[in-house]
Amino acid sequence: MQVSESGLRWFQDAKFGMFVNWGSYSVLGAGEWSMYDLRKVPLDHSALAEQFNPERFDADDLVGLAADAGQRYLTHSTRHHDGFSMYDTALSPYKCTNTPFKRDALAEVAEACAKHEVKLGVYVSLIDWSHPAYRASRRTASGMAWDDYVGFLHGQVRELCTGYGPLAQVWFDGDWPLMPFDDPEYADWFQPGGAFGYEDLYGLIHQLQPDAVVLNNRHVELQPGEDVQGFEKDLPGNNTSGFNETLPGDNPLETCLTINDSWGFHQWDHDYKSAEDLVRVLVRAAAAGANLLLNVGPTADGEVPEPQRQRLAAVGAWLRVHGHTLYGTRASRLQTPPGVVSTHANGTDFLHLLGDEAPEQFVVAVPGGGEVSVQAPHTIRNLAVTSFEL
Repeated sequence: MQVSESGLRWFQDAKFGMFVNWGSYSVLGAGEWSMYDLRKVPLDHSALAEQFNPERFDADDLVGLAADAGQRYLTHSTRHHDGFSMYDTALSPYKCTNTPFKRDALAEVAEACAKHEVKLGVYVSLIDWSHPAYRASRRTASGMAWDDYVGFLHGQVRELCTGYGPLAQVWFDGDWPLMPFDDPEYADWFQPGGAFGYEDLYGLIHQLQPDAVVLNNRHVELQPGEDVQGFEKDLPGNNTSGFNETLPGDNPLETCLTINDSWGFHQWDHDYKSAEDLVRVLVRAAAAGANLLLNVGPTADGEVPEPQRQRLAAVGAWLRVHGHTLYGTRASRLQTPPGVVSTHANGTDFLHLLGDEAPEQFVVAVPGGGEVSVQAPHTIRNLAVTSFEL
């Protein structure tokens, strides 16, 4: 089974989404891998739940921020590798409703998404460092089997597909076939104890949420049941991050990207990309036939950091002028010089001249024969856009 044609078309038309990585790890302000990164520090990470009380969290503000930025879907973390669930799961006590916060964060986000006409997606980690059946050392101690973990995973996905309204995307993370497990300690934290039962898992999603695309961040070719090939911190075909050795296939694509260098809130990470650079990535992604899923990492208080808000606002302002050159378009069909990319829709090709990277004058060969000369288009915020009818 695969996503419905209408669901896939909507996803490819949407072009721009918000990724939200948030959980009890935000209390430490050291990123979403803090349980692993600080594993040698005498710290009880499960106790972070006792401190998790994001009193300033406002789902309406979060989703409104996405809507104003021109993001048409929002994929929210439901459980990251640390095992803390950001919704009221019946399958684990380690969840946001068992904290001083007490509220179901995902339910509030789903309600706000419906209000703002932003579609909801869910992020699900395939890793769970807290579950007694995920890590080999924990299975030895608990006497549980790998099948117990797989049942838990599938059960949580069923909860998400039946309890939070229509979903646009189910985004999996944590199964990386190209990752070596030669370090025994590393393997104990990350290596799965068996198969995840993907055929049944994907079938469950496509049955319960037929319009939701499935993306599994495995960094390899798509398997049956997967709908979108993901590229982490890279545009399709690039591998600056070292994650993306596999080339893009003839299938829908999505790039996920951080605004600074971190997914979850990291109080020392101030390496923010400029709004201009983010627009360039968005345009280049669309020209490659890909969506862009741009991340925010709320603080322990539940607020999106101000530098991230500012950049989203600037991207939204650009899209209010030029969004017609991205939304509903497909990948470039033109040969363009360096610094120029294109998208097309309904017989119109849109040329995006990326500031100083683009030549002042050039010629583009158009489908069906002939050439079009482009010279000195108007520039807005160091990004110029022109279009022509074929």
